[in-house]
Amino acid sequence: MKKLTLIAVILLSTATLFSQNIEDESVLSPQQKSIIAISSLTAKGDLLALKTELNAGLDNGLTVNQIKETLVHLYAYCGFPRSIRGLQTYMEVLDERKAKGINDILGKEASPITDDRGKFERGKEILGKLTGVPQDGQKVGYAEFAPIIELFLKEHLFADIFERDVLTYGERELVTISVITAIGNAEPMLRSHMNICLNVDLTPNQLQQFVEVIKNVIGNDEANSAQAVLDEVL
Repeated sequence: MKKLTLIAVILLSTATLFSQNIEDESVLSPQQKSIIAISSLTAKGDLLALKTELNAGLDNGLTVNQIKETLVHLYAYCGFPRSIRGLQTYMEVLDERKAKGINDILGKEASPITDDRGKFERGKEILGKLTGVPQDGQKVGYAEFAPIIELFLKEHLFADIFERDVLTYGERELVTISVITAIGNAEPMLRSHMNICLNVDLTPNQLQQFVEVIKNVIGNDEANSAQAVLDEVL
């Protein structure tokens, strides 16, 4: 009887642990939440609050280079002025932490690009992976109206930026939807990138948590707008 009871306890404990592991896969990590907070505050230009979140991001396990890459990536969605002010604020944070004797982990640099194809072809392939849709169709919408911006998107955004492996595709998409949500009035782009999030293995539950982080970090208005788009996507 005692043996049966012991076996039952072991099985129950194992099942509970397995269930927790499954659940954890659909929960945003502290690092992912920090990426959202850092990106949205940089896009808003709230540098005082950004300093707090930069410190939190490093404390949560983001490397120096992961945060640097986050601040570089977001320039494509909110411009050089916000990105550079974010980087300058980050430099101040790192100097302050170093003065306190805090040794933050530098992390890996971007790997060299060995693909000898042109950037347009590489960017087109990456965009196809992100969207799950082949990129060989007829140009429509803005791509037909202004073909040069399609060239910039493929060669620069999806090759030069997305090809860098310091951040994963999922992390880059969290940066992207955070910035788009923060700047507002870009719902079609937010909808597209939320769909990409789902295609790069972020879950509906994680996107719902994204909205909660936005609410806590930058406010109800932005969170409500993001929730409305997420409801459409789901």
